Amino acid sequence: MIIKKFTGKTEAEATEAAKKELGSTLVIMNVREVKKKGLFAFLLPKQIEVTAALEEEAPARPQYGSILRTAADKEIRTEQQNLLAKNSTENIEKKLDSLQTLLESQLNNRQSEKEESAKTQDVPDAEEKEDKTQDMAAAEKKEEEKNPEQDKFIRLLYNKMLDNEMDEKYVNSILEDASKTKKADLPFDYLLANIYQKMVLKFGRSEGITPSEEGPRIVLFIGPTGVGKTTTIAKLAGKYCVEEKKKVALLTADTYRIAAAEQLRTYANILETPFRIIYTPEELQAAVEDYWDCDYIFIDTAGRSHQNTDQLEKMKEMVAALKRPESYQVFLVLSATTKYRDLQKIADCYGKIADFELIFTKLDETEAVGNLLNMKLYTDAPIAYVTCGQNVPDDMEAFNPQKTVKQILGGKE
Repeated sequence: MIIKKFTGKTEAEATEAAKKELGSTLVIMNVREVKKKGLFAFLLPKQIEVTAALEEEAPARPQYGSILRTAADKEIRTEQQNLLAKNSTENIEKKLDSLQTLLESQLNNRQSEKEESAKTQDVPDAEEKEDKTQDMAAAEKKEEEKNPEQDKFIRLLYNKMLDNEMDEKYVNSILEDASKTKKADLPFDYLLANIYQKMVLKFGRSEGITPSEEGPRIVLFIGPTGVGKTTTIAKLAGKYCVEEKKKVALLTADTYRIAAAEQLRTYANILETPFRIIYTPEELQAAVEDYWDCDYIFIDTAGRSHQNTDQLEKMKEMVAALKRPESYQVFLVLSATTKYRDLQKIADCYGKIADFELIFTKLDETEAVGNLLNMKLYTDAPIAYVTCGQNVPDDMEAFNPQKTVKQILGGKE
């Protein structure tokens, strides 16, 4: 997203300047009167400032122009999402796309090879035929006990889960539980549904950000650098301000990156919501008291390396400044593209600061989503939200365990 400000003597003049630079497809986000600075500023004519936004690429979904979305458009979109969710569930219950079809094809080929081989053999006499019949019956009984086709089916799922970068320890645990229910006459759909349900249950569910019973809900976003904390906060703030008409204050303790503070300030201006930069734990507590009439207070923190103990200790002091632990929630923001080993170390370090829930970003930048289940099982922290792009506030959604399990097992979007 490109966000720029333009000034002119009138709103029309400022808007025309914006269109000349950004094109006619821009979206006007904010219009306000600005005062000139300087000794003789009062003699100068007033200026109108227009904040305009433009997507850098053609988006698959509306950008922040969704603020202007009509009620009818929103209703249509909701119906489409419900239809997609219904279709997704039906696909999973049937075959998880091509998984079962692939297996059945392999088994049919194997059966055809057996029949062809039997035709080429000499016809045995009656006694030999009877002996072979008994041997075949015993072999078939032994074969049924071993369930080779089901074993092959489970091996196929095993490979799919590893391809999605699930930890082998968790894969073995899930499939071992499923193997205990194997029977010779058990259809593959039953096994698949059993494994699918177990994985969904392991993800559990998250309430997301919940309103506070008294005063504002204070929400801290922590995590390493470059995972998209600031953009994530903007997406959530847009959701609560625009869709739910809640009053949100935005604070930032990220004083190390000037661009981060200015980015959040820009979003605050667009949403016409309070914004403040905080430098010390005392200033954080003072800001909370000043914005006590808000419904939510979102706090952006500086990205910290999980290997820098001094920086993490300062963040711990910042969190400890909040006097009422029951009034705040902490979300650890992680990138889905980070290696599992690094994710473990990050979670271990940030776990010393506070209990947290998880937000995964950049799902659009990876095809392997097994780390989501890895981290849920490793930390026992629920996954609240996922993001899949830079568009504010559209590219964010509440975490859907069914959708993620389908991807892990080889289902396609």
